Amino acid sequence: MSEEQNEINVYESRRFEKAIKKLTEAQLKVVEDEIEKIIEDPEIGEQKKGDLAFLRVHKFQLDKQLALLGYSWIEDRLEIYLLQLGSHENFYKKMKGQRKVDMKSRRLG
Repeated sequence: MSEEQNEINVYESRRFEKAIKKLTEAQLKVVEDEIEKIIEDPEIGEQKKGDLAFLRVHKFQLDKQLALLGYSWIEDRLEIYLLQLGSHENFYKKMKGQRKVDMKSRRLG
């Protein structure tokens, strides 16, 4: 297979876009580095179960606080959907309520 055929497409939900707009340049750099880690190894995040079985969560430190980056990895289509970025507080509750909206995400440029 050629390298182009193995390229992973990355999409952002509107909620994810709003969250990253609130970050400082230094915080954005950290998040971009973590996204690169996900692209390199899409199974790096913990696979959730039950109602959140579509979700993987990658945890990392952002300004000395635990940050969660929720995403979906669709292996057969080589697609990653960046769904949510935030702290643990209400993270999973918000994810349950937003499932349908997230799959209408637009492609990253």
